[in-house]
Amino acid sequence: MSPTTETADHVIESRNPATGELLGTVPEMDEHQVHDAVKRARGAAGDWAALPVDRRVDHLLDVRDLMLDRVDDLVALVCAETGKTRLEALFSEIMVTAETIAHYAKRAPKVLAPERVSPGLFRTKRAVKFHEPFGVVGVISPWNYPFTLTMTPVVTALLAGSTVVLKPSEVTPLVGVAVGDLFRDVGAHPDIVQVVTGGGATGHAVVTGGVDKIAFTGSVATGRKVMQAAAERLTPVVLELGGKDPMVVMEDADLDRAAAAAVWGAFTNAGQTCISIERVYAVAAVFDDFVEKVVERARALKVGRDLGSMTFPRQIEIVERHVADAVAKGARVLVGGRRVPGAPGLQYEPTVLVDVDHSMDIMREETFGPVLPIMSARDEDEALRLANDSAYGLDASVFTGSPERAERLAAGVESGTVCVNDVLVNYALPGLPFGGVKDSGIGRAHGDEGLLEFSRVKAVAYDRAGLRREPHWFAPTRSAGLLTRFLKVRHRRGLRGKLRALLRG
Repeated sequence: MSPTTETADHVIESRNPATGELLGTVPEMDEHQVHDAVKRARGAAGDWAALPVDRRVDHLLDVRDLMLDRVDDLVALVCAETGKTRLEALFSEIMVTAETIAHYAKRAPKVLAPERVSPGLFRTKRAVKFHEPFGVVGVISPWNYPFTLTMTPVVTALLAGSTVVLKPSEVTPLVGVAVGDLFRDVGAHPDIVQVVTGGGATGHAVVTGGVDKIAFTGSVATGRKVMQAAAERLTPVVLELGGKDPMVVMEDADLDRAAAAAVWGAFTNAGQTCISIERVYAVAAVFDDFVEKVVERARALKVGRDLGSMTFPRQIEIVERHVADAVAKGARVLVGGRRVPGAPGLQYEPTVLVDVDHSMDIMREETFGPVLPIMSARDEDEALRLANDSAYGLDASVFTGSPERAERLAAGVESGTVCVNDVLVNYALPGLPFGGVKDSGIGRAHGDEGLLEFSRVKAVAYDRAGLRREPHWFAPTRSAGLLTRFLKVRHRRGLRGKLRALLRG
């Protein structure tokens, strides 16, 4: 049997993508089971929302401690179900999650506290913003980072006071079950996270099953379906979708660092990262030197030691199709370009392409594999134009030795996040909001913005004066003239303008 996830008789089989070994099975849950999970989460929502934020923080820290107690088992499971190397799993799944929880443990009490705002003209009023939970949040998480991209929305929604119904990817369901076990086994509040397993039908049932908000991470095509289904009940959504992330290399860049960054940014997790470096534009003055340095580093990588296997059979087929299309249209393969000979699973060689252009799928569609196409650009303007010639806008990287140019490029590139002289690191900085523009999604994770994404804002205005009536409540008609003069005096700019308004009315 191929190393894939298969469904038979309402059971999903999870297999190691590197070996084809059967790891376990989970049930394919139907609409009624999903609705029961939503009902259980709803039953736990009131008590959870009533807890002070500090108490919610304490509970999440207990979950983090249990995660660290189980770190070896969790890493082994992630590696088995995704094909990652142990270092990749430790860094990108466990460490990033621990840092996110630590950040929000400090920030959540302040961000979610009631906030006084200025009442403006109405000095006899008090204006306050309150942050309330949505209720039950549906989280549909992906297979490429099945732990951290699950824990991030789950933790954020919980801290904001909602409970969660989690539908992990059917490609990596066992990691999703392990996430649910953490919240169940920590003891108190065992029902605040409900895990439902299954494929697309199960996910659809989550979206349409009465949850109060949806957090989806995945492809653009599926994201559109989620948004369309959610629109039936006007359920708000946050969508973290695909990317075709560009890297721009200028003539004043540190080429050694840029080449090393490009290789790691393109090939870590076998290129299966939404913010992978999927296309590079190096200016002509340094193009050849840059390519040479990239090729040297790419050739030194070994599948199984430096990068793991790919995870999803359909994804490796997309990689093969994109590379074949590029070669047919004139691209040259400098390194790799094929599956690892003799490998039993989904191992694909790290691949470097040149002589590419925007007529090729490899430069326009999300490849999501270990392929690095490098294109020459005449100058800064062309590099920026090519970087922006995409339907996606999730992340971008710019390499230059000039702070002024770095600011200019970062401002000019059309993406939700930008790294300067670095790659991918922005997601590991939990204080920075993360999310895309254009087809790359809606909403933000991380940062204060990510926490507020899962909070409903309630605005409350209090009267402090206790008058029997307000001056504007059905005021006499003659008051209109006084109000006109007041507006002109209050809002005209400059002392001369205010005096003119006072004298002329």
